[in-house]
Amino acid sequence: MSKAMMIHEFGGADTLCWQDFDPGMPGPGEVRVRSTAIGLNLIEVGMRSGLYPSPPLPFVPGVESVGVIEAVGAQVGDLHVGARVGCIGPNVGSYAEVRVLPADRLFAIPASIDDEHAAACMVKAMTAEYLLTRTFAVGQGTRMLIHAAAGATGLFCVQLGRHLGAEVFGTVSTREKADLVRGYGCDHPIVYTEESFADRVLELTHGEGVDVVYDSIGADTFDDSLRCLHYLGTFGLFGIASGMPRPLELMRLDLLTSQKFLRPSLYAYTRRRADLLSLAGETFTHIEQGVLEINIHARFALARAADAHRAVESRRTTGALVLLP
Repeated sequence: MSKAMMIHEFGGADTLCWQDFDPGMPGPGEVRVRSTAIGLNLIEVGMRSGLYPSPPLPFVPGVESVGVIEAVGAQVGDLHVGARVGCIGPNVGSYAEVRVLPADRLFAIPASIDDEHAAACMVKAMTAEYLLTRTFAVGQGTRMLIHAAAGATGLFCVQLGRHLGAEVFGTVSTREKADLVRGYGCDHPIVYTEESFADRVLELTHGEGVDVVYDSIGADTFDDSLRCLHYLGTFGLFGIASGMPRPLELMRLDLLTSQKFLRPSLYAYTRRRADLLSLAGETFTHIEQGVLEINIHARFALARAADAHRAVESRRTTGALVLLP
């Protein structure tokens, strides 16, 4: 019998329960995958706590994994036993040693990227790709602000922004993290615990603000992010690590502004299989070309996922965390 991490009730990290789990056999259009590495994401912390929408209780959390196919169901034409694949999706239940998955959510992993680094980059790097190329087309001279710049997604956004020619502003909690993100190409690291990031952005841009804000924090950053956004800027709220921001009454905004507000999601941008394969291909190409460097902060046994969640919630981590079955 294989094992998985289950959530039976919402709450703290202690609600993660390591137990026997029977994934079953694949049906039509499905494959069974034995996991080799699993990426940890903030959305799983949010689902565990009840902050984010989740499958009905009990459920196996997890939105990405890398593994090897060990059984193939009917009507699966392009995958075979032994193939090395990645999978992303809002409800794929990746905190499991073995999982049955829809074949149309799987994609090949390049031989040049090992399992741990693939698991550390899929959701985070693909998020950076769609944010900077699809939600808003970052280009030469774009002024962009990324919150939590030293986190896994933030570091990918910093690197891709630099590659695309942007002037990159990034918020971090410590001077050590400021040094880290500066090394990855952040032009203006801002330690938000020591100064107002909005005031600093406005000072550096001579009152103009940034063209685009990428915000995964929510309540704690929303108002000041809006304050330092250009009057024709774009606001992309793709996470709520600090909680839901206040309601925004669009028609009460200043008539001298014409800003765009988006709630982008990786799973919307990859809902069609063709889009999934395209985004995965672009991401892996940038990794192989050296545009994106994968920073793994720590590795945890899957059975110790609760410890990994606590590490993320402490906000002392940088880069990605990987769970190993």
